[in-house]
Amino acid sequence: MFVFSFKANKPKLIIVLCVVICVLIAGTLALSGRKKPVANDGAINYKAKTASDCISFLSQFGWTVNEEPVEVREVIIPSEFNDTYEAYNVIQKNQGLDLEPYKGFRAKKWIFEVKNYPDYPADSGYIRATLLVYDGAVIGGDISSIEQNGFIQGFEFPNSNMNATVPSSSQAAGQ
Repeated sequence: MFVFSFKANKPKLIIVLCVVICVLIAGTLALSGRKKPVANDGAINYKAKTASDCISFLSQFGWTVNEEPVEVREVIIPSEFNDTYEAYNVIQKNQGLDLEPYKGFRAKKWIFEVKNYPDYPADSGYIRATLLVYDGAVIGGDISSIEQNGFIQGFEFPNSNMNATVPSSSQAAGQ
């Protein structure tokens, strides 16, 4: 057994307390920076604490979804990204988000059925909107088709100028 003792005088005690406080403040600032979505556009509201918030988020891009989510569950964003997650994160970065600061974090995954994807009937059930939410804010997500040979894209509503989408094998992200 080791015994450690020291003579506590006021200057030493004040210095030790200052160092401890500085370390705590630095740690708090480092962690609080991760709680905010990494977004480039301040015009979008990334709040997503409830299903209603998620629906409002998606409506900013023109999407209409069913009010009841298809699925809500917790997922862990991998600490190391494989090729699938790297490809998925490219989609995120293209829409002003980035999952890298959330590696190893638990997120909530919300999945909604999309009712207004062009050239699909409202009741087809083939198109899904997925949101990854951390601390009440959207940090990632996509619009995808669950059909065989489907697609996956960012939140932007498709138009005739839209680039080709990534094959649906990238949908493994967030699972």
